[in-house]
Amino acid sequence: MSIAPEYDHVVTAREGLPYHLVLRGGWPGKWRPLVGLLALAIGMVLVLPLLVMVPFAVFYAATGQEVGTSVTRLVDLSQPTPAGLAYLNLALAGLIPLTWLLLRFLHGLRPRWVSSVFPRLRWRYLFICLGLAFVALIATVAVSALLPQQAATSLGGGVNEFTPTLRSFLLVVLFLTPLQAAAEEYAFRGYLLQAVGGLFRSPYLAVAASSLLFAFAHGAQDPPIFFDRFAFGLVAGTLVILTGGLEAGIAMHVLNNWLAFSVALAFGDMGSALNPTGGTWWSIPVTLTQSLTYLALAWWVARQLGLTTRTDPAVLAAPERRV
Repeated sequence: MSIAPEYDHVVTAREGLPYHLVLRGGWPGKWRPLVGLLALAIGMVLVLPLLVMVPFAVFYAATGQEVGTSVTRLVDLSQPTPAGLAYLNLALAGLIPLTWLLLRFLHGLRPRWVSSVFPRLRWRYLFICLGLAFVALIATVAVSALLPQQAATSLGGGVNEFTPTLRSFLLVVLFLTPLQAAAEEYAFRGYLLQAVGGLFRSPYLAVAASSLLFAFAHGAQDPPIFFDRFAFGLVAGTLVILTGGLEAGIAMHVLNNWLAFSVALAFGDMGSALNPTGGTWWSIPVTLTQSLTYLALAWWVARQLGLTTRTDPAVLAAPERRV
């Protein structure tokens, strides 16, 4: 498999491009996707966490709290606080403007091309997909109830007491978790998928690579949990190719995270939701049921709505060539 040759802007502008090849409509240069991937990784691991930490540290100093201790507590995901969860979500949310900056200043494209080939978020389809994700969730619950290993899984000793801390967690989950979920889609199924597609052209490799890196980005995991996240990435990435945008993946990601965090707050603790352990291979039928049901529904609705999967040649015009 070879890296794609120098981009032919005349051809791409005339024919339009599928989502995974959108970067080929930008400034030429095989090095650009590689630099972009490196910048994305550095931004996610170092730059964004440090930038988002600054206002928290200023607040701690202004309110007379010990900054070092407070910041250490803030980033402790084993025993997260509402402020810690807010910090994590905001740091990840910064991936959205980061992908915009990469498209604009590294590839010479308008930021909206990372959202879809439309080019922007297709809000009607996104909200429909939220409903479809709920339907797929119902199917998942039905299958889960048929598996003894799943039915026997305990959610805890009872419903947690509603406390001010629990209320704060719920507010963070309600308002900031959608930003975190959408940001991961912009990073992994958005820019990363487009960058790999720009290098190698293959949609299959673009989806597989973005899914694998998505699973690895969640840190050390039990094999079943790793597979679950990898499978999620495959479905979300496939939907990007089939629908020409991020909307379906965002909707599924938001609903999944809302559900996982809500169940943890109601019956368990946030630490277990952020650091899941004890995965079982019996969860795979449940995962496949949800993923494949949602994939089929989202694809069918996209076709009924007539969503395009290629750029409009009249909109994605050949940019000025840069070395």
